[in-house]
Amino acid sequence: MNNKIKDFDEYREKMNKRILKDDNKILHRIFNLDTKAFQEGALDVRTKELLGLTASMVLRCDDCVKYHLEACHKAGLNGKEVAEALSISTLVGGTIVIPHLRRAYEFWDALQED
Repeated sequence: MNNKIKDFDEYREKMNKRILKDDNKILHRIFNLDTKAFQEGALDVRTKELLGLTASMVLRCDDCVKYHLEACHKAGLNGKEVAEALSISTLVGGTIVIPHLRRAYEFWDALQED
């Protein structure tokens, strides 16, 4: 596994365990809601992940972008589908999103290499 992906996954898992270890009811519910929101429903998982990716780009959350890129990859989305979502994200978010776009492409390329 590519180090960028491995490092991100390991850090996310480690810190999520640490956060949930405090047994805070609110945080447990937020994490649970987030997990359930991206499950199959009226919208399929692929569409939901593209929505999550676009929202994350516009909000300029690099960790969220990486998470949704990895989920898009696992859901079988191809580079053209992801690139189109990223282009719409940049259109909506404006040029301030471009640094996040660069990092998104870098992470997507790492996912494709694996």
